[in-house]
Amino acid sequence: MILQLLFVLMAIIIGARLGGIGLGVMGGVGLAILTFVFGLQPTNPPIDVMLMIAAVISAASCMQAAGGLDYMVKLAERLLRRNPSHVTLLSPIVTYLFTFVAGTGHVAYSVLPVIAEVATETKIRPERPLAIAVIASQQAITASPISAATVALLGLLSGFDISLFDILKITIPSTIIGVLVGALLSMRAGKELVDDPEYQKRVSEGLFDHKRVEIEEVKNKRQALVSVLVFMLATVCIVFFGSFDSMRPSFLVNGARVILDMSSIIEIVMLSAAALILLLTNTNGIKATQGSVFPAGMQAVIAIFGIAWMGDTFLQGNMGQLTSSIEGIVREMPWLFGIALFVMSILLYSQAATVRALMPLGIALGISPLMLIAMFPAVNGYFFIPNYPTVVAAINFDRTGTTKIGRYVLNHSFMIPGLVSTSVAIGLGLLFIQFYS
Repeated sequence: MILQLLFVLMAIIIGARLGGIGLGVMGGVGLAILTFVFGLQPTNPPIDVMLMIAAVISAASCMQAAGGLDYMVKLAERLLRRNPSHVTLLSPIVTYLFTFVAGTGHVAYSVLPVIAEVATETKIRPERPLAIAVIASQQAITASPISAATVALLGLLSGFDISLFDILKITIPSTIIGVLVGALLSMRAGKELVDDPEYQKRVSEGLFDHKRVEIEEVKNKRQALVSVLVFMLATVCIVFFGSFDSMRPSFLVNGARVILDMSSIIEIVMLSAAALILLLTNTNGIKATQGSVFPAGMQAVIAIFGIAWMGDTFLQGNMGQLTSSIEGIVREMPWLFGIALFVMSILLYSQAATVRALMPLGIALGISPLMLIAMFPAVNGYFFIPNYPTVVAAINFDRTGTTKIGRYVLNHSFMIPGLVSTSVAIGLGLLFIQFYS
């Protein structure tokens, strides 16, 4: 089992280094080794989760193609420019809402340069709003009803009479408060901008001009607004059906009435939303595949395909030995499983892949579903090593040089906001479940 685990970890590390679909295809290599070398029987691939993510990404991509995301970014720019002195508090709220609505943290790219410039113009250290804004875009993944991670968790907990509302009523307030606490602490991070040596050096070298960075106006506001409204209505419908089982369609199967499962609901609603956006806004479907959302989402699908399939195969093939060796420790200190989720997310660079790879073990160990939901924000650990795309983008957008990677790599701008937000979210989640148990 130890040797198998080494090959699994090696596949994960190499895949993360390759980037893009590398994580997923290296999962395939690891699966091949487990199957053909160690003789483990492959489990079923996570088809439902992949199809749900594909449906959500299709709708989000169509909204982007119709100008919906640009419209939202323009609204965010106006909000930030009208309240520049509060940019450190408003920026994480903006990126949190973007991710919450779209289901992917990659939508934060568009607003990061605006945050950096508004802070610089106001002589506020850009590191403060940028770092917590990136962390907020990650935390919202575990609160969004249509994110790949939430969808994956819902699928795994469906056998425990856990609804989508049961997950959201814990993760939404805990992550929002966690982000706000991180934002308040960020307001005092580092020196004031005018006192920062790196900023003073760049000013003396004449690297700053007075050019104002602004987002272009959306060409067709009506189409953009329609796409946003359709997408948000679809999201509300999913939350509605996921919260009230009685509202879902039911069918007679072999004499018993069976309620339509949430995976099918999400796939139907989101594919329909994508079609409605294209029809109502007269948008070319090919354009939807050429934006930033579609390739990012498809990378998540491939990652889950390979990594989750490999992880499931390893866990199921060694479940007896794993549970017998660590069951006692985890039952006495279930919070240790939260640390395992955090560490795995650092390796996988994907909340959804982490959920699919490790949550089945938590279920097998007998950890309560509510406890697993409370620890769900622990999968937001990929800020720990500062090479995730949104982290790198924030560093590059900060012309003052205050948002940076430290001399020792891990002492970077995102570490404290990330650790604080994640810890507070998990702590509050553990507190909230006491009222629901």
